[in-house]
Amino acid sequence: MAKPRKDESIPLIATTLGKETSFSGTLRFKDSLRIKGKFEGEIDSMGKLFIDDDAVVSARRIRASSVVVGGIVHGDIEAADRLEMLPSAKVYGNVRTSKLRIADGVVFEGKCEMIRDPSSFDPFTSPKDDA
Repeated sequence: MAKPRKDESIPLIATTLGKETSFSGTLRFKDSLRIKGKFEGEIDSMGKLFIDDDAVVSARRIRASSVVVGGIVHGDIEAADRLEMLPSAKVYGNVRTSKLRIADGVVFEGKCEMIRDPSSFDPFTSPKDDA
């Protein structure tokens, strides 16, 4: 029998890229991922992405259902459900989401666009060009 978690508000993380990990390439996943180290490339996910306080992410594009940023992100973020920037976050890029929470102390340089229809989100298809 599994033990109940003490704090149900802490989400279960399916995969973690550890503090000493450096990864370059494309990540695709459906559950959840926590980045504690360095990542460079592109992220496409139907799940949740957590970028820890000490993490550094340089991505052409991050697309996930939910994104929580505590570290440094250079690149555009698209979060169908919600995007949360914690007090330690530094985000340099444009964001697109249906719900946005920015804590006091966040550094955010970019544009923000709110998604009107989150049910149409599919990170595994190419985004539409608005030009």
